[in-house]
Amino acid sequence: MDFLVEILQEIRPDSDFLASSDFIEQGLLDSMDIVVLVATLDEKFKISIDGTDIVPENFSNIENIKSLLIKKGVEL
Repeated sequence: MDFLVEILQEIRPDSDFLASSDFIEQGLLDSMDIVVLVATLDEKFKISIDGTDIVPENFSNIENIKSLLIKKGVEL
C-alpha cells in the first residue's frame, strides 16, 4: 500500500482515499485533517511545508500531495 494512503488512513480510518479523486471536495479531509497531515509529513520527511503551500489544491489527491513533497525535495 502507498505510504501516503497509510498516513491518510491513520488520520481518517473510515475514508476510502483510493476511490476518491478530490479529498477536499468529497469531504474526506477537513482543515484539521490537513493540519495533522502537514505535521506528519513534516516530521516523517524532515521538511517544512510553508503556509503558502497549505492550500486545498495541494492536498486534494495522492498525486498532488506527492507533487508537493517532490517540490520540497523529497525523493519518492
